[in-house]
Amino acid sequence: MNDIENIYSKLWQLYGPQGWWPAPDYHPGDYNFPGTENQKFEICVGAILTQNTSWKNVEKAILNLKKYDLLAPEMLLTIEHKHLAQVIKSAGYFNQKARKLAVFSEYFLFLNGKSANRQELLQLWGVGPETADSILLYAFSQPTFVVDSYTKRLLTHLGLIKGAERYDHIKALFESCLPKDVILYQEYHALIVAHAKLHYSKKPYALNCLINKNWNTKRTD
Repeated sequence: MNDIENIYSKLWQLYGPQGWWPAPDYHPGDYNFPGTENQKFEICVGAILTQNTSWKNVEKAILNLKKYDLLAPEMLLTIEHKHLAQVIKSAGYFNQKARKLAVFSEYFLFLNGKSANRQELLQLWGVGPETADSILLYAFSQPTFVVDSYTKRLLTHLGLIKGAERYDHIKALFESCLPKDVILYQEYHALIVAHAKLHYSKKPYALNCLINKNWNTKRTD
């Protein structure tokens, strides 16, 4: 078992299955979500809105979109920019995110039920690697690993990276050490989030972290 697999094993022992994208319809052990185009779109919207903010703030914005019957690509393309920005204000950077949602809505309609493509997503204004991979993994069930700041902090603590590596370097580290499996990638990312909320949200990082360096790990960078 390699170091990346060891981390997953330890996290699974600590927290068990997460059944996660952080949305009400996700439940531990149920991997059938999303089942509809509307559910896929809601995940994509959440992935965009959660940039540089907490999920709690995103939830408020999504509830607002539902309240005004706007959580559909057709509706986001017809609403005035200023109005949309106010509806999603709780998510922060609301003017930019309103534009991002409009750009993505055009792409989602272009897909017409087909699966998204990573390179196409990365060409969209306002969609970076983490957002693209979140959309692909959770909305379109593609085995692509999501790397966030929590992931970097955990691996740096364990000595598996130095901390300045680029996104794709860390992504490749995980994907080279794990089988390409959607459920595994979803659970792994969710487990890191669950663990990091407790031990890596505030400095000093890794305080009381139950995952330690006693594996005689060798650097892989």
